Amino acid sequence: MAELKDLKGISAADRKLIEDAESWLGPEPAKMGAVKNMFWGRIREDLYFPYPQQDAREQAECDQLLARLGDYMKNEHPAVRIDQEQEIPRWVIDRLFELGALGMTIPKEYGGLGLGITSYNRALECIGAVCGSSAVMVSAHQSIGCKAIMLFGTPEQKAAWLPRLARDSLSAFCLSEPNVGCDAGGQETWCQKSEDGEYYVLNGEKKWATSGALSGIFTVMAKQKIVNPKTGKEEERVSALVCTPDMEGVDIFQKNRSKCGIRGTWQARIRFTNVRVPKFNLLGQEGRGLNIALSCLNYGRCTLSAGMLGGARAARDQGIKWGRTRFQFDRPLADFELVQRMVARMCAFDYAMDAMLYMTTGMLDRGDEDYMVETAICKVFCSEMGWRVVNDAVQIMGGESYMTENELERIFRDSRINLIVEGANEVMQSFVFAYGGKQLAEHMLGVKDAVGWNRDETFGQNLSRILRNTRGGVLKAAMPLALELYLGVRPRLSRITKVHRELQPHADRLSMLVRELSHQFKQASRRYEDAIVTRQAVQARLADPAIMLHAYACTLSKLDLDLRTHAGNGDLEFQRDKAAALHFFDLAESAVRQSFRELYEHTDESMLAAADLANRHNDSLPNSEFVIPERSPNATGTGRKLKEEGIKQFPGEKHATATR
Repeated sequence: MAELKDLKGISAADRKLIEDAESWLGPEPAKMGAVKNMFWGRIREDLYFPYPQQDAREQAECDQLLARLGDYMKNEHPAVRIDQEQEIPRWVIDRLFELGALGMTIPKEYGGLGLGITSYNRALECIGAVCGSSAVMVSAHQSIGCKAIMLFGTPEQKAAWLPRLARDSLSAFCLSEPNVGCDAGGQETWCQKSEDGEYYVLNGEKKWATSGALSGIFTVMAKQKIVNPKTGKEEERVSALVCTPDMEGVDIFQKNRSKCGIRGTWQARIRFTNVRVPKFNLLGQEGRGLNIALSCLNYGRCTLSAGMLGGARAARDQGIKWGRTRFQFDRPLADFELVQRMVARMCAFDYAMDAMLYMTTGMLDRGDEDYMVETAICKVFCSEMGWRVVNDAVQIMGGESYMTENELERIFRDSRINLIVEGANEVMQSFVFAYGGKQLAEHMLGVKDAVGWNRDETFGQNLSRILRNTRGGVLKAAMPLALELYLGVRPRLSRITKVHRELQPHADRLSMLVRELSHQFKQASRRYEDAIVTRQAVQARLADPAIMLHAYACTLSKLDLDLRTHAGNGDLEFQRDKAAALHFFDLAESAVRQSFRELYEHTDESMLAAADLANRHNDSLPNSEFVIPERSPNATGTGRKLKEEGIKQFPGEKHATATR
């Protein structure tokens, strides 16, 4: 089968990036998930309908937890103080352990509540509605901190570590470094086996380790030289090691840094100097650390979305209430059409975020095989749409939204980070395009290699190859593809049949748009050929419709369930949600069609020229006037000296002692 890394026109760096990504992500699942099918023009109705629902017993248990947790968050939790003092007090952490919120997903045999992913995200939504900092802390502990142990730990490792993580000890996930952000494979922290084989000797530095200075356990990603048994050659791979802060050579030299939002969370900087980590502490297999990290991030992307949903809902309700009670020109703001546009948009995005989040957690809870694209989309969609909801609420509330005591400014600040962490949204757009459309692209490449004209071959070689391949089954795949690429003949629609009859017209709209997504992906692949690998603006114009169409399908499924449950009872909340969902269908279709238009009518040429000249002009400005990355490969040490007077500092204990 043809593979993307075999494209002839791509650079060695891009080829290596594709090869590395394939090794990190692991083999393709046997069955394609919902979004990958959309790239083929198909709607996997069985993956969307009926909308996933919790087991009745677990839902009742979760409801009880939410009642206790909601009461605590409303009446006891010091959200404003946490933000102002830039610290979550230990008594708050202890209280969240006591309530079970910090051990929700840990199995009962290890002292946790043993709840599923949907229950866990419902709790994160509850926390996020009141305190973004606490939502991040809870998420970092369970979604990535101890998730690696839950997913990949041996029975002995789970017995050794999980009980304390369920009861009283936070955990941290150490992946990012001064030179490593979205490029997770570029680890500069190293480990190597000791001569007696009993330890891994760990050296390096980690950054942005949430709750690292408060944690009893770290999961650390580190490069390791490993012999590939298939080739016999030594390769660099990433392994996952569990460390504790009391190990000799572990230095938490900075507990935290002051920041714009989620100010109560602490992100540590940790240095490892010849740390001897027992071989017992290896998670999974040597060289499989990135697979472990990416598996954990699938869960972290959901909980980030849940916290964002909680904050966005609080902002939406506050914004609408302000619009109903704030009068200008002798009438409430809610009477003005542009405010009504913001109100409708907030409600539409909120409903769609909810639909996508709990569709995704339902996929995880029921054990779907292929969900990596869906979790990435969940993160992108909920962070982006949540930010838009909060921004609209700020606009409606005006100057008062900036006042600390009204709390909306805190939600605004806390929300912005979500577009950056767990994979920056721009990186996720390329991921959705590349990984979502990978199998279709390789199918098209295989057909082209079999029966397409190759300029590097002679006439006779081309003719011989084409005749040879048309005798097999390739022609059956080539003919409909050729009709679509050169004559614009679309394939048969993939229809939705399980939807409520009232929603059938909206389901048919979705079918048409999904078919068009597949068609435009094929046309763009033909037009740009190998160059599409580096044309990220083009990739985004195909990833964004895929994101929106997945949101459309999730929303359709949730509304289908709501119609069957609530229709006819006059419930005002249901009527609001139904109208919001119908508005989202219109917003989504408009956005999708705009992206398709921009595949043909865009400003890329002037954009690239403007960016090039802006970069060249900036190169003429002295680095000494600007902040420069601390480990920049071309400018380390040349930036301006940072002014930290008046900024609260969080030095680590060992580091502070050493420098006194």
